[in-house]
Amino acid sequence: MIRLNTTIILSYEVSAPSTFILNIQPVNNRHQTVLRESLAVDADIDPHTLTQTDSGDKRLLRFDASAGTVKVDYRATVELRHRFDTPAELRELPVAGLPDAVLPYLLASRYCESDKLMSFAWANFGSLEPGHARVQAIAQWVREHVTFAAGASQWTTSAADTFEQRRGVCRDFAHLMIAVCRALNVPARFVTGIDYGADPALGPPDFHAYVEVFLSNRWYLFDPTDISPTTGLLRIGTGRDAADVPFAHIFGPVRTGKPIVSIEALDDPAAGIEPPQRTALAVCTAEAAVGAEATGNAEPAYRAAMPRPPKLSDAIRLPYAPRAQSSLIMPHVAPTRAGL
Repeated sequence: MIRLNTTIILSYEVSAPSTFILNIQPVNNRHQTVLRESLAVDADIDPHTLTQTDSGDKRLLRFDASAGTVKVDYRATVELRHRFDTPAELRELPVAGLPDAVLPYLLASRYCESDKLMSFAWANFGSLEPGHARVQAIAQWVREHVTFAAGASQWTTSAADTFEQRRGVCRDFAHLMIAVCRALNVPARFVTGIDYGADPALGPPDFHAYVEVFLSNRWYLFDPTDISPTTGLLRIGTGRDAADVPFAHIFGPVRTGKPIVSIEALDDPAAGIEPPQRTALAVCTAEAAVGAEATGNAEPAYRAAMPRPPKLSDAIRLPYAPRAQSSLIMPHVAPTRAGL
């Protein structure tokens, strides 16, 4: 098994009363269990507006803040128990055989205009054998034809834009791969999170975006940037594209500072805990889709019942004093800076 410690520190300068909806807490399911977590909000906020929701695919924290500074400090220990399958055994499914819950991930969305890339997708990948290998070929094409360049895109950049510009960051790589998959009638979705195992030369840890594709009735991980092992991907939110799972929705005049993100892997072989490693197997950390019957597993079955996470409400601390600055993702006023 894999255990990761992560810290996320966000800071903001608020010019007038504003509302924040943050999506920074890891998802909790039987493949990814939050063992411990704490949250400190250092700001002048109304405690009655502090609420949390868990929809299964993301966990949201909402609060209203007065003018001043806001600092959010979140820490967690998360255990990952991956499902591994043999890539050659994974098949694409006909649309008629897809579960209802998967159908939205076939359609064009705000940042993944699959309709604009249909001719390209079928001309370049339509003749390949449907299945994991074809999806991997799409990921490889994106990796080879798009240059990873910080600052090369904005929060408005779409898959079609990236296809033309051939430059971007992780969210742009993910959007382009998703759009091409959907153009081929292969369900694909966007995942936000944090990654462990990237080359330190790329810079300090940051939020990350990657892809899940629906094969043989399960969602499998693909990272078209290939900057870290798929076993080191920590899930925060899942949606059709970045519009569904920004790390922050900000309603009001807010200036943002650079987020501080850290992640470390525990290493205790005697306890069966090892750091993430690259693997040639297909990796899954999502629940099977409702109505799907998935079979096969290259690893022994995982235990059915996972420990319940502690109530985060018990760990929230609210010092009543303004302090700091931080990250945006989806501003709802004219942003002072933008990015993902």
